[in-house]
Amino acid sequence: MTTELLVLHAVRILGFADDAAVARRFALDPATTGELLLDAQASGLVDRAQFADLAGWSLTARGRARGEALLADELDRAGARATVRDVHRAFLPLNARLRQACTDWQLRPVPTDALAANDHTDAAWDVRVLDDLAAVELGLAPLAARLADVLPRFAGYDDRFAAARRRAAAGDGRWVDATDVDSCHRVWFELHEDLVATLGLDRRTET
Repeated sequence: MTTELLVLHAVRILGFADDAAVARRFALDPATTGELLLDAQASGLVDRAQFADLAGWSLTARGRARGEALLADELDRAGARATVRDVHRAFLPLNARLRQACTDWQLRPVPTDALAANDHTDAAWDVRVLDDLAAVELGLAPLAARLADVLPRFAGYDDRFAAARRRAAAGDGRWVDATDVDSCHRVWFELHEDLVATLGLDRRTET
């Protein structure tokens, strides 16, 4: 996998990230990463935006297409397309369970309000959600191993998810779904984006 692809792919799966986060995602040299991002910007592959004190990179439509073409080439060279397709198929039921768990962490319906926020005073409710996340973790482990075996860049998703789940179970609920830490939801979002990007799928229509 070329450094160009790793940089573009890091921007893709992170969604919006600064130079340091892009370099950190695949343990790339920060200086090289910065140069490649500027080259990609000059080629119309990425855009840089700033909102107040937050600045970062995102892919353009052209960059997305370029990244998917490079990923398709990588996939075929590795002879991994069938494996990644099979893993994606097995991932979808886990994805539904993960999404429901995150919804249940945020909401706890009551008779008068189906969208009532979960105030986390119902210990049994929260324990059930954490148990669901533990089940997702068990399901993820063999899928992550299969992916890393054919495409090493997939390595680590299961370890990151397990670490976040353990922190949540230890009492810090941010690790379920917060966006400012490497939470279960954030790790899962990246994995999902990694799979659809690698296979050239659209999240809205994936089957």
